Amino acid sequence: MSVIPGLIARQLSLSSISQAENTIRLLDDGCTVPFISRYRKEATGGLDEVAVERIRDLYAKYTELDKRKATVLQTIDGQGKLTPELRTAVEGCWDAAVLEDLYLPYKPKRRTRGTIAREKGLEPLAALVMRQDTDPTALAGRFVKADEVPDCEAALAGASDIIAEWVGDSAAARDCVRRMFSSDGIVSSKIARGIDPAAEEAAKYSDYFEWSEPFRRCAGHRLMAMVRGEKAGILRLSLGPDAAQEEALQERLNRIFVRRDARNGMAVALVCRAVADGYKRLIKPSIETELLGLAKEKADEEAIRVFAENLRQLLLAAPLGQKNILAIDPGFRTGCKVVCLDRQGNLVHNETIYPHAPQNRHAEACEAIRRMVRDYGIEAIAVGNGTAGRETERLVRDLRLTAPGSGEPVGVYAVNEDGASVYSASETAREEFPDYDVTVRGSVSIGRRLMDPLAELVKIDPKSIGVGQYQHDVDQAKLKKSLDSVVESCVNRVGVNLNTASKHLLAYVSGLGPALAGHIVGYRTANGAFRSRKELLEVPRLGAKAFEQSAGFLRIEGGIDPLDNTAVHPESYPIVEKMAADLGVTVGELIKNESLRRKINLNHYVTTGVGIQTLTQIMNEFSKEGRDPRTQNQDFQFAEGIHSINDLEEGMVLPGIVTNITSFGVFVDVGAKQDGLVHISQLANKFVQNPADIVSLRQPVRVKVMEVDMGRKRISLSMKALLNEE
Repeated sequence: MSVIPGLIARQLSLSSISQAENTIRLLDDGCTVPFISRYRKEATGGLDEVAVERIRDLYAKYTELDKRKATVLQTIDGQGKLTPELRTAVEGCWDAAVLEDLYLPYKPKRRTRGTIAREKGLEPLAALVMRQDTDPTALAGRFVKADEVPDCEAALAGASDIIAEWVGDSAAARDCVRRMFSSDGIVSSKIARGIDPAAEEAAKYSDYFEWSEPFRRCAGHRLMAMVRGEKAGILRLSLGPDAAQEEALQERLNRIFVRRDARNGMAVALVCRAVADGYKRLIKPSIETELLGLAKEKADEEAIRVFAENLRQLLLAAPLGQKNILAIDPGFRTGCKVVCLDRQGNLVHNETIYPHAPQNRHAEACEAIRRMVRDYGIEAIAVGNGTAGRETERLVRDLRLTAPGSGEPVGVYAVNEDGASVYSASETAREEFPDYDVTVRGSVSIGRRLMDPLAELVKIDPKSIGVGQYQHDVDQAKLKKSLDSVVESCVNRVGVNLNTASKHLLAYVSGLGPALAGHIVGYRTANGAFRSRKELLEVPRLGAKAFEQSAGFLRIEGGIDPLDNTAVHPESYPIVEKMAADLGVTVGELIKNESLRRKINLNHYVTTGVGIQTLTQIMNEFSKEGRDPRTQNQDFQFAEGIHSINDLEEGMVLPGIVTNITSFGVFVDVGAKQDGLVHISQLANKFVQNPADIVSLRQPVRVKVMEVDMGRKRISLSMKALLNEE
């Protein structure tokens, strides 16, 4: 194997190179990240999912860089300019920016001022001037040509253009500028010429009309805001040193190109002017673009990380479980769309009620809700949190409904409906409910989200769920890859019921994908419920590899083999069966009886392919047999009397629920139809590096209203102020 595993091991501080080597082999063999991290612990040295993903991504990055190096070497060699020293430098380079610096002098260029000067035969003059031992004017006389180079001044101007290009192509000069810009550069933003600062679109960026800060301290979210303003044509963004630092930089560059044994002051002065030109015209804009691009890339990564973590929390939100649900998509003029779902999430009834203005058929709506609760055995009510959500939730709570039969209070839950409209108009929704319109489909989605957020949200593009930060400004390919990985991770962490899961949920199971998921559902429809995991091998086009990768993440309740309802992989069944046989009990008894499991000495079952880590994991799976790793759903209520931003006053202390987490703070819904921001500095009575360390998505919190900006519709909240009072 190449040097790449060693590079990865060092970068990730792995305990051994073999961890990277074995992980790469498994990835090359078609294994998925969830499968490797759960079922190949001995091979990877116990690496978790995050580490396996990092190895995968770095392996792809270094492999692409290796291909680029091959192209660079081939191009330079084709020009007959590949020296042994240059080959060694390229082959040993694993930094993309440095590699491009090495390649730049040999890279095919468009026609430049330097190119034109070379065409006039002035490159030898430039070389003579760079020796800095003779009067340039005396040298220039030899290169005067009546038709192309009319005089010495023109000859020296052309030679200077060539020297400036050499400076621009110099890896040493570019590295010097890069280091200066990185350590001492100032990133600045100004309003673009001709833009009216009072215009509505421009006002969004008013914080950055006259902004500057050290580049190394520029937070990703601020850079993203400035880049967005620049793309909109409202801001001008720049990066560079201040005047004093730029003067010092010029001196450093001069030291690179001015010879210590220079004997002619005029030649030195000419070289220094060419160096200044090469810096200002060629290096500075190039390095500025490069570093701002890298900073934007880093900001993208941070924004994508935040989005991915928010999505993970949302997908792993507490499910209410299998209950008969009444779901309401609230509305004023068009009414509230109501659906009733059975415990499997099937639509059994739908109608529209009009409790609010302008119809105000309040009594009729209340009676309709009571009737549906009674007729369909409703155990919980889901109310969308959009328009008229607060009013509808209040109406339902005031009914104080009880579940038929049990007499237990019917729980009322506000459900985040972000993306429900996207789902309702999607091909997936049309396929599920071809005979119903978008309003009914949206209500169904709200109800199913309460039952099982993960199973329902996988049907929606994650970008439509509303938990991102600058999601439209980041690299869309990287965003999609990251979010797809999160969905896959969550689905496989929870596990999927093979006999009830939709094809959309099955598609995210390790090793399957949309096509095989469709074949599984088709087989299930034709043949009835699966009785064992082995039966998967009878599904068309589902071969041994797909079975290996997926089987451990699929569950069968009440099947032939009790192990099929656990996360134990079929390849480990013989080990468990031997454990049970050694104790003289059945596998089912072993799974359910902890005292029996305590009698097992795991060291007796270690083999070449199965170590203590895998055996310990098996025992841990038995202790949580059938248990959903997600927490239980909790009810939440906003404060009375808060329905809009107009109801808020400074100093109010209110219950709220976290709706979004960003790198600069968290957004909290206090029932005002406009989320408020708890800035990172107001989260706790201590320094907070990452807001996600303090709160989680959908977490109930208490906040204090610090400021209400009616003009910009901004609400400033604090949790820190509340802690100070307590």
